[in-house]
Amino acid sequence: MLFIYRILINLIILFSPLIILVRVIKNKEDKFRFKEKFCFFSKKRGNGKLIWFHGSSVGEILSVIPLIEKLEKKKRINKILLTSSTLSSSKILSKFKLKKTIHQFFPIDSDLLTKKFLSYWKPSTAIFIESEIWPNMLINVKKKKIPLILLNARITVNSYNKWKVIPYTAKKLFQSFDICFSQNQETRKYLKNLGAKKIKFLGNLKFSESKSQKNCNFHNKLKKIFKYKRIWCAASTHNAEEKICALAHKKLKIKYKNLLTIIIPRHIHRSNNIINEIKDLDLKVQIRSTDNKISENTDIYLVDSFGETNSFYKICETVFLGGSLINHGGQNPLEPARFGCKILHGPYVQNFREVYNFLEKNNLSSKFYNAKQLANSVKKSFSTKANFTNKTIKLKKMGSHILNKTFTDINNYL
Repeated sequence: MLFIYRILINLIILFSPLIILVRVIKNKEDKFRFKEKFCFFSKKRGNGKLIWFHGSSVGEILSVIPLIEKLEKKKRINKILLTSSTLSSSKILSKFKLKKTIHQFFPIDSDLLTKKFLSYWKPSTAIFIESEIWPNMLINVKKKKIPLILLNARITVNSYNKWKVIPYTAKKLFQSFDICFSQNQETRKYLKNLGAKKIKFLGNLKFSESKSQKNCNFHNKLKKIFKYKRIWCAASTHNAEEKICALAHKKLKIKYKNLLTIIIPRHIHRSNNIINEIKDLDLKVQIRSTDNKISENTDIYLVDSFGETNSFYKICETVFLGGSLINHGGQNPLEPARFGCKILHGPYVQNFREVYNFLEKNNLSSKFYNAKQLANSVKKSFSTKANFTNKTIKLKKMGSHILNKTFTDINNYL
């Protein structure tokens, strides 16, 4: 199976110039830094001990920032390398006050490129996040006898069933990890069945929070508008979800004349399509990147910039978390919950089942299925002045406990 995989990867490299060109045109790739995926690095390694973290996208990267903040305080760690695969995740570090940490794109998983990557960066420890299993990289890490950790591991029933089709390969890859820290009990069971040698359940790192995120200060004119508007937010939305939010806005606008709906799409390269979709509903949309002003008759404020989501959570009491009205599995609701927001979500939240169970148990979230129910849920949230202070304190304590336990255990492998 690994032989076939390597052939496929080499074919991808053969056609990669065309693939990269298309992705750059679609704003899915950094037109200057894409070369890092071919091991043309834009940063210097420097001397001393380097710890390497790898996560696929924004969610995985954000989950380890609190841990990285604690590791940066250790004098014996000279540099922390953070790799990811997506354009949006590459912009994350600029939003935090990190001194030792740098970002590079993860290389294409060929035998040659992964060897070149490891020879250049020489990590003391390699830490892969959630479900990032790259065969050539894992095999070459073990050949160099570098301690290898699977952090905040997440295996869904679908991915487990796929791994079971290739049991020999699965066992070889999962046995390569010195330890796997599972984020839930379901993953712990699947990891054991797939052949992982050592597994420990500490809890989901996504409950933890960063202490060094830079504040985004809104322009004074924006602050003034926000103050006199009835605001709710739809964050991390996916295709088709923005239209449902816009339809809910039309229903709510009948009662709330000063209504402003803030939409923060998961992928901002979709902004033009979203704008056209909203305009077709005869709603006025304004874009975050074009102007700091919001006109009085603006219906939808579309945030097409990176790293400002938390600033909008601070001014909203009601937040719809996307990826949950389509069968995507949901996005992480913990950040808005920590700001005391009431979380609204669709039926598809299997990626964060244990998180939503916690929120539901503490009356911090509410489920809906369509635009009409969304409008009713927002209306109910507007009319209910709930105080979530004690519940958010409980949430933060849980996150701090998980983070400290993880930090203690990770230290044994550094």
